[in-house]
Amino acid sequence: MLYSLNDHGLAAPSRRALLLAALACGTTAAVRGEAQGSAAVFPRAAAVPGGVARIDLGAAPARPQAFAGDAPLLVLGDPIVWTALVGIPLSATPGEARIRVRGTEGERDIAYTITPKRYTEQHLKVSPRTVDLAPEDLARHERERAHQQGVIATFSALPVGSLRMQQPCTGRRSSSFGLRRFFNGQPRNPHSGMDIAAPTGTPVVAPLPGTVIDTGDYFFNGHTVWLDHGGGLLSMMCHLSRIDCQVGERLATGQRLGAVGATGRVTGPHLHWTVALNRASVDPALFLDA
Repeated sequence: MLYSLNDHGLAAPSRRALLLAALACGTTAAVRGEAQGSAAVFPRAAAVPGGVARIDLGAAPARPQAFAGDAPLLVLGDPIVWTALVGIPLSATPGEARIRVRGTEGERDIAYTITPKRYTEQHLKVSPRTVDLAPEDLARHERERAHQQGVIATFSALPVGSLRMQQPCTGRRSSSFGLRRFFNGQPRNPHSGMDIAAPTGTPVVAPLPGTVIDTGDYFFNGHTVWLDHGGGLLSMMCHLSRIDCQVGERLATGQRLGAVGATGRVTGPHLHWTVALNRASVDPALFLDA
């Protein structure tokens, strides 16, 4: 085992009336643009810690804004019905949660329920030096973590089209999202991504169109690339043997960005792939077709 240390139906009259209203107060092109957004294929819904909730915001002539705390949410759809996609942190407590919605009629809260999910646990015996960091390594990690918290807060123009992703490299999924690890009996943070075991040099590609917003060589993650897919939806690729892209570059789905490696704190070559939505790491499998 390789591991890293560290739906809406509205009556036809309502649809017609809303479209007529939208046409009356906007342009045909604007309405057509929103309708194209509604054709997006969403990730699978799973309102659990580490999952994605799909919340119906109802009808409105203009796209509303929505927030989870202070994090803006990805809102897609059209004047018929808008949907907020909410990335739920692995640390979220099951029970009632709320989002804030701001539209032309003011602000309101919408409640939804987070259901429990138990993820697999893994107990490992490793060298003590791989668990307890030296002071200089800890200081470096803290600096890098602060930097990456800024990266993960990126919120840019909304994505267009399907949100279903391509697996970024060939290989076997060697460690699943949410796995809780214990090193020498000491609990560590749950696994925040999907590990894909593959030989060093295996091409790594963009799972969805995106802009490269950060690259670097980090203590835990090794050679790393962050992609911004739009609307607070990001991908992070870690432990790369090489980086074949640069910050600001726009990549198409399937375009190479680097190669699998074993850089950073790892036990062997593999790709660690994190998907983040509204600053929360969520299960990448929800965005895959299978």
